[in-house]
Amino acid sequence: MTAEAASDQPGHPGRPLLSNPFAAGRLREIGNTIPPTWLVLIGIVSVQAGAGIAKNLFGVLPPSAVVWLRLLTSAVVLVALARPVLRGHSRADWAVAVAFGLSLATMNYAIYQSFARIPLGIAVTIEFLGPLTVAVLGSRRRIDVLWVVLAGAGVVLLGRSDGDVTAAGVGFALLAGAAWAAYILLSAATGQRFAGTSGLAIASVVGAFAMAPAGVAEGGAALLDWRLLLIGVAVGLLSSVVPYSLEMQALRRMPARVFGILMSLEPAAAALIGLALLGEFLSGWQWLAIGCVVAASVGATRGQRAPDPA
Repeated sequence: MTAEAASDQPGHPGRPLLSNPFAAGRLREIGNTIPPTWLVLIGIVSVQAGAGIAKNLFGVLPPSAVVWLRLLTSAVVLVALARPVLRGHSRADWAVAVAFGLSLATMNYAIYQSFARIPLGIAVTIEFLGPLTVAVLGSRRRIDVLWVVLAGAGVVLLGRSDGDVTAAGVGFALLAGAAWAAYILLSAATGQRFAGTSGLAIASVVGAFAMAPAGVAEGGAALLDWRLLLIGVAVGLLSSVVPYSLEMQALRRMPARVFGILMSLEPAAAALIGLALLGEFLSGWQWLAIGCVVAASVGATRGQRAPDPA
């Protein structure tokens, strides 16, 4: 999943800016050789490929353990790159960062629980209702009613699905969407209180600690298998570190509105990855439902106004 970062970029649910000068410089040098559109698309594929690999692990490693490994990996890498300064912050700053971390953990836990029960593409489509709701509520234009209706139509079409869509799977996806909405709002608040990716790094540590009891308890002896650990680390890199870095480079070279439109392709990408990696074949109604949510997200994002210059 997508998911998961603090940023001061307008019109976008929080993506990080690395504060380590050397790391940022090297990433910028590499990223400048690739068109920004391709950076975003590669990042989307990376996130969903990580989700597909994670789901393949569920037979030997429970979702909570995979989530913990993902959060732990991103926390270690982000702390090393951001080198957050812990001094000089108020209790309110820390409260926001902790809440940000808990929303991150909840979002990842819920969507992985959903992946374990329903197809990848359907889970991500339902989850995407979270950021779509934030975008619509933040603009208050009349045409947004159309996007709400279109997204609602997508949900209704998902209800026509057969037994591959369960109530528990849908419930966890909705919880992930709500956590994603909270994540977006807390991302902005954290970005105002912590420089660069410091807030995201701290939130990732909080999320990793929050998931540790369930992850370790449910993972048990399987966590001692170095092969499973390596795959878990790969999931963390594919799902968090790689897309964050690529999206950071893209946002330096394209308008946030265009970036948001490209990110709206995530549900369709999840469905295709589910088909390619997991053999999850969707019905025509399900593909139409995904198309409705993607179109609603594109419409809501296209209508966002550029921020006034400072």
